[in-house]
Amino acid sequence: MRVLFFLLTASTALAANLPPDHAKRMERGLKLFDSEVAALLKQNCLKCHGGEKVKSDFDLATREDLLRGGSHGSVVVPFDAKGSLLMALIRHEKEPMMPDSGPKLPEVVISKIAAWIDDGAPYSAPLIAGKKPKKDASVVTDEDRQWWAFQPLKKVQAKSIDELLLKNAKGMSFAPLAEKAVLVRRLYLDLTGLPPDGADKADLGDLIDDLLASPAYGERWARHWLDVARYAESTGFEQDYDRPFAFHYRDFVIKALNSDMPYDQFVKWQLAGDEYEPRNPLALAATGFLGAGVFPSQITANEVESSRYDAMDDMLGTTASAMLGLTLSCARCHDHKFDPLPTRDYYAMLSTFTTTTRMNVDVHPDGKVTSAVTTMNAKKNTPEVKSATRMMICAEGYDPIVMHTQGGPFFDKTYVLKRGNPLMKDGEATQGFLQVLSKPGDAKRWQWQPPAGAKSTGKRRSLSNWITDVDGGAGALLARVIVNRLWQHHFGTGLVPTPNDFGKTGTPCTQPELLDWLASKLIENGWKLKRMHKLILSSRAWQQSSARDAKKEAADPANGLFMRFVPYRLEGEAIRDSMLAVSGVLDSTMHGPGTRDENSKRRSIYFNIKRSQLIGSMVAFDQPEPLVSQGARPTTTVAPQALILMNSPQARSWADGLAKRVSTAGDATKQITMIYRLCFNRAPKADELASGLDFLKSGASLADYGQVVLSLNEFVYVN
Repeated sequence: MRVLFFLLTASTALAANLPPDHAKRMERGLKLFDSEVAALLKQNCLKCHGGEKVKSDFDLATREDLLRGGSHGSVVVPFDAKGSLLMALIRHEKEPMMPDSGPKLPEVVISKIAAWIDDGAPYSAPLIAGKKPKKDASVVTDEDRQWWAFQPLKKVQAKSIDELLLKNAKGMSFAPLAEKAVLVRRLYLDLTGLPPDGADKADLGDLIDDLLASPAYGERWARHWLDVARYAESTGFEQDYDRPFAFHYRDFVIKALNSDMPYDQFVKWQLAGDEYEPRNPLALAATGFLGAGVFPSQITANEVESSRYDAMDDMLGTTASAMLGLTLSCARCHDHKFDPLPTRDYYAMLSTFTTTTRMNVDVHPDGKVTSAVTTMNAKKNTPEVKSATRMMICAEGYDPIVMHTQGGPFFDKTYVLKRGNPLMKDGEATQGFLQVLSKPGDAKRWQWQPPAGAKSTGKRRSLSNWITDVDGGAGALLARVIVNRLWQHHFGTGLVPTPNDFGKTGTPCTQPELLDWLASKLIENGWKLKRMHKLILSSRAWQQSSARDAKKEAADPANGLFMRFVPYRLEGEAIRDSMLAVSGVLDSTMHGPGTRDENSKRRSIYFNIKRSQLIGSMVAFDQPEPLVSQGARPTTTVAPQALILMNSPQARSWADGLAKRVSTAGDATKQITMIYRLCFNRAPKADELASGLDFLKSGASLADYGQVVLSLNEFVYVN
């Protein structure tokens, strides 16, 4: 019976390869374990491997843990002492030698352990009484799938956002409705990042439709996504070479949002646009999502392979954070410590990008695509190019950009790496998907086979099929994450306050029913984002005022119940764009190459983002470094912000423009009133008007007054 017990606890691979006399040998091994080996292991090994500590993640207190191995992979192969790493370690033939302090074990002890392994390495009981083997984190269970973010969308019966919020409001009610002028300004800033232009419609619903149809909507909301996509136009690292055609990806995001491209298509194109529509320039530009991260442009031959794994990790990690709200890169070196994301799943996903590389392509007017090998000119810090029609994309099968002098940009295979080390390969990785977001045995349903003659593997399109599949794949989580981002940018904080982390280390959802209801609505409406915007903006919750209530704040300090609208500061881009708009100098030219000239009058989304030379005024107002996906920006209050508004030549020029714009309005009273209308969408109060008149009478210029108004909190906050 003991022999049968230990056979049943062996791995499947072991059970399939048992020697013919295994039963006899296991019985002999048990006798050896009981008489000598158990004591030897306790005396020489257990302290560091399962007793006081677990070095190298190798625990031998139970047989299951012994067979699982540690950070160096499999340690014991039952019935094969010669093929077991443990023997080489205790014989001091390989590092790390065991024991790691003191002399090698006596030869008689080593021979006893070898004989025991050759007889199946059986245990009659754990080396520590009552100890159970640790859970195999490489296997995801139904219990793991119980975490709320991994569950199918719940069918929530409700008619509106307001109904669901009030259901959980603990007897509280919404704050009073905000004034019409406040709502109009809030709408403009939310949807376009610009102040009202004075042509307001009486009906808020019509105004929402008009603003969603405005080209400025795409420019405003593209900036939110570019943060998530860690978008920049240079390579990073020491050389930080420019990527002169990266802007096509930025333009894709703007165009996709303005055209109300369904979000599932938006995702699919960013992962595999070239596999969906290889002759469509917009689909090709979308793949710039994968290549937007940092990558070294000068590496040695010894760094080629590790750099390649870094590049693939950037693609996979950003995909997981941006689209699924998962910290998957944590599983690169070990099974995720908190979420059911095994290392094996990580490498199965990583293999999607085995042959994916960054490249320049020429897109001709007829849609024909040709490769364009590019070499770097170190003096100019830009690639040598001959065509202005080139774009930087991520794809397969074309000639790769020559970004370094040694080694290739990708390898034919991806391997599972122990501890993330390319020198410690543990078998080839084949494409698969996260177990926690898949049904067992379903992998083939998402696989896409490219047509004969295609230049790509089809793996990225297969990934896109899985990630958008609501019924069997990751689609439910994909929908939750994006509607949470919409809510976040309309309310200042998300229903999940950690938008890039829906796992156990993130902040739990404050309104899970509402999140699932919104995600379901998105899917029902064909993944159309504009409909979701209107649904949120039409709610009583969004239209309430920011009036404070001491009882509410005591009961709900973080406003997780959303029983008032909490004012939040605009991002640096929206502050600058608003100043350009009210001064009358905003250049509305869309798309195309950007600039690093802070005197530019185009919208701030058209700043060229060079990682080593970020735009100072944007950084002062908390624009994050585009190194990894940024789900939310911090909001700081620091001296450079005031100094920029008070002393920068750009702020002064905008104040001059504002003064010139209102100078023909009439007397000082009318000029001040017009400034308030432009900047705050309201008339000045009596005391504000009196203060303004006194300021001008003191000898200050109208431009001085305009600069003061532009520096007020009311101008830089959404109320």
